[in-house]
Amino acid sequence: MSEKSLPSELRNSIDAFLVSVSLERGYSDNTASSYETDLLQLAEFLHRKYHVPSWKNVVLDNLRGWLENLSRNNLSSATISRKISTIRSFFKFCKQVNVISENIAPFLKRPHYYRTLPDSLSLSEIESLLNAPDVTNPLGIRDAAMLELMYSSGLRVSELCDLLIQAIDLENKFVRVYGKGSKERTVPIGKAGIEKLSWYLSLARPQLISHSTGSQLFITIRGRAISRKTFWLHLKQYAQLAGIAKNVKPHSLRHSFATHMLENGADMRAIQEMLGHANISTTQIYTAVDKQRLISGHRQFHPRDTL
Repeated sequence: MSEKSLPSELRNSIDAFLVSVSLERGYSDNTASSYETDLLQLAEFLHRKYHVPSWKNVVLDNLRGWLENLSRNNLSSATISRKISTIRSFFKFCKQVNVISENIAPFLKRPHYYRTLPDSLSLSEIESLLNAPDVTNPLGIRDAAMLELMYSSGLRVSELCDLLIQAIDLENKFVRVYGKGSKERTVPIGKAGIEKLSWYLSLARPQLISHSTGSQLFITIRGRAISRKTFWLHLKQYAQLAGIAKNVKPHSLRHSFATHMLENGADMRAIQEMLGHANISTTQIYTAVDKQRLISGHRQFHPRDTL
């Protein structure tokens, strides 16, 4: 079933919700797109399976039926949990604007799941990766600066690619970042990051500028803002050049930043602030990584564990 065949009452409420989260709450385009995908999937299922014409006709068993269908299609518990969050936000909105008389979404139970530990790189792997770009050409200098900044400041790939020139303060050694929900935070940049950014801004970026270039910090050979997909492809190539066997993703650098900061004694609250986590529980996943490292070290080096 295409979204065009959905009853207008189902589709219109979704559209109104997306306007609300984008304009009033300031959520990113990625978050709004994720919400739209989830809600259209739900609406199509409800209309096809239960012939529901509007949201006020949805009952709790209908929603549970959709979640059971997702589970049968082997979606992970983490993905289903995220979709439940979407439903709860949407039904709360529908209640606020009187589309529904009762909000049934809070009665949905989240599935139990074990959060997988983030896959971080070792210090030697980070060193090899950061040295992989060919800095004899402008694009290599750009990539070296991007990799260094991402690891130095723990940025998300979307934050990295969306940076404007004015967000960088080389003199005071910080970057101003707009993260999820357009929340602003200020993150320090390390010495190596400052050096590579200075090099990029003075030598490489001027060679990449074209008539279509805006204020974006990192640009392509055509002078346009670099995309997340392009950066991801380059990262894969550099990981291969560096001889790293792990599945390196953009988030691997962010995870490595947090893990290495924690290993070297950084305060958990400081790491939370630099990463832009709204909840400290999200940051605390890195304590599990550090505990794993300690256990591994104990097993490797303690004389009574090597017998």
